[in-house]
Amino acid sequence: MLKLENLLKDWAWPVAAVIISAMMIAIAHAFERIGQLPPCPLCLRQREVYWALIAMTITGLAIWKWRPKRRFLVALNVLIGLVFGVGAVVAAYHSGVEWKIFPPPAGCAAGGAVNPLEFRDLNQSFHVADCTAAPFYILGLSMAGWNGVVSLILSAASFVAAAATVRR
Repeated sequence: MLKLENLLKDWAWPVAAVIISAMMIAIAHAFERIGQLPPCPLCLRQREVYWALIAMTITGLAIWKWRPKRRFLVALNVLIGLVFGVGAVVAAYHSGVEWKIFPPPAGCAAGGAVNPLEFRDLNQSFHVADCTAAPFYILGLSMAGWNGVVSLILSAASFVAAAATVRR
């Protein structure tokens, strides 16, 4: 329990959030490259949240290093929690599209998905991966569903980190 408490204090949680975000992006790319699962536009949108979190958090840590104020670190942890919350919402929307609860956005056309790495001719037609078809489910959740679960947990951890930093 002491290690968890130490992770949630000071600069450790923002650094952990950056590392976890980079790992989530790496996992998504592994499914794309190794698993041959081309991403749909909503999959790419979920990755954008992690990229934004990485950029925001690294910038925030640089500012905090320059002016180490505890309340700034609390605010950074709250912002990290909000960004992870946005990731959970995007993932929930994508899951809802897969379950046909929500209509897919424009650009999520169904059609034979083509791996962009296989293009030889740039004039060849490009088909976007279908946002409504999950390639597989684990324990009833698609990759988008699991991304939502992870994002919710990370969001909660960020708010706990903010509270732990206030109490420090």
